[in-house]
Amino acid sequence: MASNVKILLVDDNPMVLSMLQQALAPMGDVAIASDGADALLKAVDDLPDVLISDYRMPGMDGRQLLEKLKSRPATSGIAVILMASKADISERLSMADPIEDYIEKPFFLKDATHKIKRVVDRIALEKLSKAASSDGVLRGNLTQMNVIDLVQSLEMGRKSCLLTMTKGDEKCEIYFNQGQAKHAAYGAVSGDEAVFKVLRWTEGNFQINFNGKSALETTTLNTQGLLMEGLRLLDEAQRDAAAEGEDVLLDT
Repeated sequence: MASNVKILLVDDNPMVLSMLQQALAPMGDVAIASDGADALLKAVDDLPDVLISDYRMPGMDGRQLLEKLKSRPATSGIAVILMASKADISERLSMADPIEDYIEKPFFLKDATHKIKRVVDRIALEKLSKAASSDGVLRGNLTQMNVIDLVQSLEMGRKSCLLTMTKGDEKCEIYFNQGQAKHAAYGAVSGDEAVFKVLRWTEGNFQINFNGKSALETTTLNTQGLLMEGLRLLDEAQRDAAAEGEDVLLDT
């Protein structure tokens, strides 16, 4: 499901522009521009949340576009991701302007999409947070943002909060401190195993209480480690299930 994030994609290569536009379409509202000047006009006319731009372009390149956007109060808050060669990326050490991330060219579409999605998900969560109720609790549905995206966004945003997810009579609570999952409980199960169980959910509701705190520390892995191990276990379980299905077919 597309998020509430506006994305402006800029590249002078029509093939790259088309492929990225299709890949990013499920993430939000994607607008495109074929050069820096066109992108600047579109950004001023309809403010995007995220700008993804090629670094090397004829006329106004990505760096010049970035400088112009950051110099204007109305557009200075746009998150910027630049697509650049390894040599160009090394120049970021001398850049004073903040860059959200870089995508090294050449790149695999899947890898670039994954990196962009992490940024988009974080911004989507921040926008949802601004719309949170006066009690400081953000409520939503896992169809808006799934468990993995939620956890990654809280990590990237370095949030301290209580994430509660419910599905029917089941409930999982995960406490974060500066983006790191410190304590998790899923019924009688706690710690890493509680997180692994909830990663399998594909439906339900969530709420984020930014005032939620716990002194307990039951997890042994950091947030990224929990996600990686949980996904590994999930993939393993899916392969086992597929293998069992093949055995049944062979027997019949």
